[in-house]
Amino acid sequence: MPLYEDERIIEIDHGVWSGLKIEEVQQKFPEMYETWLKTPWNVKFPQGESLEEVYKRVKDFLNFLKEERGNENIAIVSHTVPIRTLYCAFLELPLNYFWSFGCDNASYSILLWEENKRMIFKLNITSHLEEENLHKEELRAL
Repeated sequence: MPLYEDERIIEIDHGVWSGLKIEEVQQKFPEMYETWLKTPWNVKFPQGESLEEVYKRVKDFLNFLKEERGNENIAIVSHTVPIRTLYCAFLELPLNYFWSFGCDNASYSILLWEENKRMIFKLNITSHLEEENLHKEELRAL
């Protein structure tokens, strides 16, 4: 199958958080970290992006796929923030549903987009990781 790269589904630019571990973020940016956990749509990372900016580019990507690829089966590989925003955009939900979707590292989901029907058929499947013990909590991303 052909492989395409698209900048619209790259990870959020965490700006000043980039390269930091969760513990470091909690210590250096406690208020922003709390806001990220409770109302992430209110966070604009200094020297980075906001969730709204990611949502707009991911939604644009989804519209492009629908127009250009129609009913083809497509595999999309990305990171947790663009994937969660993709679920919101796909279901036409506001960003306050961002944390409503599981998105573990190396998980997969199956979405169905027919003419008048959008459905998340499978969500955050990680059973393929259990044998290698790769689904542990400490391996999760922000």
